[in-house]
Amino acid sequence: MSNKYNIGDIVKIKSGGPDMTINKVSINVSTEEFTGNYHCQWFAGKKLDTGIFPEDSLVPVTEEE
Repeated sequence: MSNKYNIGDIVKIKSGGPDMTINKVSINVSTEEFTGNYHCQWFAGKKLDTGIFPEDSLVPVTEEE
């Protein structure tokens, strides 16, 4: 399984929410394969938040948005 997004890509959850930046692509240490999850970060006001999200729950943010 290969990853759809890369570090620095801007995404959001399909159901809405803030724009988030991918800051880590989860890789299985022993097999070096993509696990299907991304570590994302975003600002909630002035606070930097982070979370881990499965690829199927994310959509890319386009420049027009």
